[in-house]
Amino acid sequence: MTAALSTKDLSVRFGAFRAVDGVNLNVRPGARHALIGPNGAGKTTLVHALTGSLSPTEGSIAIFGEDITRLSEKDRVRRGLARTFQINQLFRGLSVLDNVVLAIMERDRKTLAFWRSAAADKRAHDEAREHLAFVNLTPHADRAVRDLPYGSQRLLEIAIALATKPRILILDEPAAGVPSSESQAIFERIHALPQDLTLLFIEHDMSLVFRFSDRISVLVAGQVMVEGTPAEISSDDRVKEIYLGRRTGHAA
Repeated sequence: MTAALSTKDLSVRFGAFRAVDGVNLNVRPGARHALIGPNGAGKTTLVHALTGSLSPTEGSIAIFGEDITRLSEKDRVRRGLARTFQINQLFRGLSVLDNVVLAIMERDRKTLAFWRSAAADKRAHDEAREHLAFVNLTPHADRAVRDLPYGSQRLLEIAIALATKPRILILDEPAAGVPSSESQAIFERIHALPQDLTLLFIEHDMSLVFRFSDRISVLVAGQVMVEGTPAEISSDDRVKEIYLGRRTGHAA
């Protein structure tokens, strides 16, 4: 089976420092694939390379067998690769609804006419409201984003990503900065995403990782140390010692 998202010997260097070092990653279509590792492991740098905001020093990236290594971020989005950010990138002065409408207009290459035609574009507004309904934000559609609780802003990011019609969605710590009582709601919405949508996500909360992933890659010092099912990862002695912070059979 052709991988939905794959890398071959992917490296990102900053001078002599290898933030990502020869990573070979294969994410199957429809997977819920978690990328975990200690702080400084290179997870976000890897995501930047996958999505095109950083150029790899070496190696290649492909989606569904198509090499996208040299494509721009926008072209990758148009191929079906979307992402959310560790720190959100929302238009805080616009309404919740307009943030999603703008993503739809960008997808359809109508952003130059956004201010003239968005209000009259019923199709875009109807679609935007569908995405907001999916993330339970319909009651907040007309609120300015800056007035939205932070957990709801993270849900809005997911709605915006869905507006690009992705085949692959990369979530960079989707519950970062959100109280644990709200992170569960965010992951419930992630869990409800269509099964044919491939997910790669970074998350530090291991309870969420083991509950919502079907495959886990552990990144340490820019390299994939181990990959496997949640059961395999939770029982791996190297993960217990290096990432989870405890030696075999003992809490740290």
